[in-house]
Amino acid sequence: MDPTRAFLRHTLATIAYRAAKVERYAPPGFGNFQLGKAARTPVQIVAHMGDLFDWALSMAQGKAEWVQSKPHAWRKEVQRFHASLLELDRYLASDAPLGATAEELFQGPISDALTHIGQIAILRRQDDSPVRSEVYASADIAPGRVGAEQPTNPLEFDSPPVAPVT
Repeated sequence: MDPTRAFLRHTLATIAYRAAKVERYAPPGFGNFQLGKAARTPVQIVAHMGDLFDWALSMAQGKAEWVQSKPHAWRKEVQRFHASLLELDRYLASDAPLGATAEELFQGPISDALTHIGQIAILRRQDDSPVRSEVYASADIAPGRVGAEQPTNPLEFDSPPVAPVT
């Protein structure tokens, strides 16, 4: 396989792993948790991430069409997000030509999704359901494994308390 496509597939698997970590064990009602009137809820963020990878697939196919979806329930949006990752992963695994450069895919939808996964992690902490830290470099991440069911890392640990700023 082309090393560039292989790397892109690894980034998708990394996104799936990190997203599954912040989605896993989300408390009931978390999808609608909101920090303020103008802040996106977690379910709105996950719906946006599904839109990002629908867009990424259209970019890869040479169409670059953006469609903003209306968010549904948390579990449904989590499933849709991972399904959109799977569709892009399948395209990257094929011999079909890329209609966008790897750099465009990375700097656009892929990097944006990483930002949003971090937002959800912060929202989990704000909702008193923090995600445990881990050594991500040793995580069991495999290209092609982009579903919501991801292995857990035995090297998880509780984050140290954050010292107050003085």
